[in-house]
Amino acid sequence: MAVIPQEQQKNFEIFRDCLSAVLIEKISHPKSQPKRRTKANTNNKAAQRASQPHFDDDTSFNPAEDLAEFTDYIASEAFQYLPEELKTLDYYGYSKDADLQARYALPLTGDNVADLLPTLDPSISDSLTAYGITHEAVQGINEFLAPVLTSLVNAISTPPPAPSSTKAQAEGCEICGRDWVPLSYHHLIPRFVHAKAVKRGWHREEDLQNVAWLCGACHRFVHRFADHEELARRYYTVELLMQEEQVVKWADWVGRLRWKGR
Repeated sequence: MAVIPQEQQKNFEIFRDCLSAVLIEKISHPKSQPKRRTKANTNNKAAQRASQPHFDDDTSFNPAEDLAEFTDYIASEAFQYLPEELKTLDYYGYSKDADLQARYALPLTGDNVADLLPTLDPSISDSLTAYGITHEAVQGINEFLAPVLTSLVNAISTPPPAPSSTKAQAEGCEICGRDWVPLSYHHLIPRFVHAKAVKRGWHREEDLQNVAWLCGACHRFVHRFADHEELARRYYTVELLMQEEQVVKWADWVGRLRWKGR
């Protein structure tokens, strides 16, 4: 399978999820053909059979693992043929570029896909056809990918939620992991240096509101561990913080603290 560069990983994962949703819908609810009293054309019947996902032969999807593997393969192969801008595009880049908004006006159609992916490897279409996912007489590769790319662009063009609205997504403190203590959000790029961070090119303005949900103890520890400027320049993600041995040791220690019941 194709190797996805790190800077494209986020959009690849969105693309794979969009592809998975369309594949699952396709194989879970194959289109039923209307019954006719008149004798059907043999060629049409063959096309109808070929257009249905196969469940009873050697190429059928068996466990969910098979579908996951197939989805991963198709996603990684197809993603490399997307326009370069789509591989790394985010909401902020999309919202500021009128040409991009016009080029990717939703919903995308099969004709749009043909224009956007003119060199798509035929083996991708062959793989989908082999499983009965696509068939040129019913739905070709471009028509199949149209809702996938529509969902991708829709996800990219949706503004991110306000920091305070993401608390429900936090399963616990993002440093120590405790989920039984109150959490508050920590600006990964401290507000005191927002203007300097943009002026000096450390960060884009749209990244200034990135936050992590931390317990009070970890929140205070982070600000003792590094000053505002150092946090902005060197420790602007939880992953970067957790690369430091001192932070890891703190997280391990404080994560074992539990309050006795009254």
